[in-house]
Amino acid sequence: MGLINFVKNVGASIFGGSEAKAAPADELKKELDKHGLDASGVKIEVDGDKVKVSGTAASTEQAEKIAIALGNTKGVQTVQNDIKPVTAAPESKFYTVKSGDTLWAIAEAQYGKGHGAKYDVIFQANRPMLTHPDKIYPGQVLRIPPLS
Repeated sequence: MGLINFVKNVGASIFGGSEAKAAPADELKKELDKHGLDASGVKIEVDGDKVKVSGTAASTEQAEKIAIALGNTKGVQTVQNDIKPVTAAPESKFYTVKSGDTLWAIAEAQYGKGHGAKYDVIFQANRPMLTHPDKIYPGQVLRIPPLS
């Protein structure tokens, strides 16, 4: 899966984390539980602002969601995603939200002019971390799955 970069001074505040360093691994695991993501086969290691995840997940989608849920927390600069999916699928691209972005505009930029209505594909790909299509913020990293 590889290395994913994040903006470390934005995202969810987690106990033990700060803008300088990521929260401890056990607190990050609680964040995954909060989102209903099964991390039972995943090992989380924290080194300052770097997080490494390894182990197995049910699917490529699940592995990617685990990585972005961890990375979209204060204090995380990078996530090294070494999770092996049991069921492999094409990997998603990742997009860092900029000021003024909407999911519609992101869909147009990523899928091509005239595909803004595909914003729901991006929204669904980032659930449960996203609760509403209008609730994205600058610095947040989103999964952009390939269109089928």
